[in-house]
Amino acid sequence: MQSIARAVRLTTLLTAAAVLLTACGGTGGSTADTGAADGAAAGYPVTLKNCGRTVTVDAAPSRAVSLDQGSTEILLSLGLADRLAATATWTDPVMKGLEKANSRVPRLAENRPSSEKVLDQEPDFVSASFESTLGKGGVAPREQFEELGVPTYVSPADCTAKDNSGSGDGSRTKPLTMDSVYQEVTDLARVFGVQERGEKLVADLRARIDEATADIDASDATLLYWFANAESPYLAGCCGAPGIITDELGAKNVFDDTYEEWPQINWETVADRNPDVLVIGDLTRKSQTAEGADKKIEFLESNPATKNMDAVRGKRYVLLSGQAMNPSIRTVEGVERVAAGLRSFGLTR
Repeated sequence: MQSIARAVRLTTLLTAAAVLLTACGGTGGSTADTGAADGAAAGYPVTLKNCGRTVTVDAAPSRAVSLDQGSTEILLSLGLADRLAATATWTDPVMKGLEKANSRVPRLAENRPSSEKVLDQEPDFVSASFESTLGKGGVAPREQFEELGVPTYVSPADCTAKDNSGSGDGSRTKPLTMDSVYQEVTDLARVFGVQERGEKLVADLRARIDEATADIDASDATLLYWFANAESPYLAGCCGAPGIITDELGAKNVFDDTYEEWPQINWETVADRNPDVLVIGDLTRKSQTAEGADKKIEFLESNPATKNMDAVRGKRYVLLSGQAMNPSIRTVEGVERVAAGLRSFGLTR
């Protein structure tokens, strides 16, 4: 009965707000265009082609729920804390500079919340960074929200040239670029009617990458990216966010021969590849073993298969947030930190 009441209450709210989503087939990441309807606010409806769907939003959201940290940090960076009803699914502390804004937004869960908790917020828009969040086995399939009139949006970085149909983290058919992240910023800015803020944020991100990579040549350096898990580690394949970082710096990922996003590879194979630098995820969540950098380093320096690797003996570690290792605006932070690390280790020309 409670779920029925919530659905009725939500439908009523959304009808009053005139928020409508129409889903149909499509391909690729996201593109947007705006039009005007009789009685609609200027610039609306906004229509987005997003991860195989066409999404129409008739009014700027005022009770959005963001279900992944990457999406949340974009919305906070766009100055939209007052439009967020709640957030969920965090791997790290919020990005520097967003602490005050984030503190004003309720957090439903550190990991994925139930669909009931999300619906309790009476959302008028739901965003996520990953298709799995709004898919079978996640918070709820997009269709469930659509049936209640709630528009949904997934980061184009998770569906552009990427197959998420398997049981892992997906695989890519070609390397990801920052353009998909910039597209997400632009899309969300248009949905909320803050296009100029979106343009400024993209320009700032581009400028930071240009500054971090100016005159750097790391073509002789090899890198390995470790996200989580000590027993069967998740290491970066060629073409996700770590691929963006590596390509921007002209370096080489020792596992660029796999198109899986985060393949699990044994430590003996890692030792054989013997990378110059280990880029380590410093996570604060607790869903895997060796989440924090301190635990990862302790493992590397004591494990027989890894303790004699050149990077371990030379303590050539670069620590990154989990969000910097996912396709997000913090991938720029990853470019900056890895560039600084390579320079400090004397591995650039």
